[in-house]
Amino acid sequence: MQFANINGITLHYQLIGAPEGKPVIVFSNSLGTDFRIWRDVIVRLAGDFAIVTYDKRGHGLSDIGSSPYRMDDHVADLAGLLDLLNVKDAIICGLSVGGLIAQGLYASRPDLVRALILCDTGHKIGTDDLWNSRISAIEENGIAAISDAILERWFTQKYRDEETEAFAGYRNMLCRTPVAGYTGTACAIRDTDFTEGAKRIAVPSIGIVGDQDGATPPALVEEMAKLIPGARYQVVPNAGHLPCIEQPVVLTDVIRAFIDTLSEDNATAH
Repeated sequence: MQFANINGITLHYQLIGAPEGKPVIVFSNSLGTDFRIWRDVIVRLAGDFAIVTYDKRGHGLSDIGSSPYRMDDHVADLAGLLDLLNVKDAIICGLSVGGLIAQGLYASRPDLVRALILCDTGHKIGTDDLWNSRISAIEENGIAAISDAILERWFTQKYRDEETEAFAGYRNMLCRTPVAGYTGTACAIRDTDFTEGAKRIAVPSIGIVGDQDGATPPALVEEMAKLIPGARYQVVPNAGHLPCIEQPVVLTDVIRAFIDTLSEDNATAH
């Protein structure tokens, strides 16, 4: 396992392959998960790309630090990690809050970002009331008390019914997230609005969403994609909020096809 001290926080990360000579893809995951959600995508990309993935503060094996957080804290953590690894000009693939972190990274450190893959995310996710009520419920009764409602948005009915062992494992991942890490990041999401920032994104971008996503529905992801100049938009069939888990083959194909367009754009430019 790999760990680094970034901004006074110990971050758990994984670097697969050398960042020199191959395109680098950076994966940033969702609220209440750790970087293991990307496993079935990463194994299909390793070898062709260098890959960086990590547990954001308050999640997985990373430190909790001082909660609540600002989105700037999460963005600065990722920027610091990429600086440490000497990664620049990377393809940033963020899911849900990871997609907000990706947008924030572009806004503050465009030198680190070659392209954006924005999965199941938005320019603004949820309302103050939604986040405040969820934070209160978790602080009073714990994550497990509202896990059913969260997991219904994460996964399709078919997956919940048929993949019972895996579904139980992802419930454990959610419920074992530190309360301060979950609520601290929920505060960061609540307080973030990239509506104007999205209009200024000037790197190739794609919005991707599961057709049955109950957390960041297709309409939200499409709205975000329309804000970003020239962005593509793709729906993944038979998936909820986490297509990297439910439809990793399809998601990987979409990611590869998008990255292929970057090469074509470069060839055209030259």
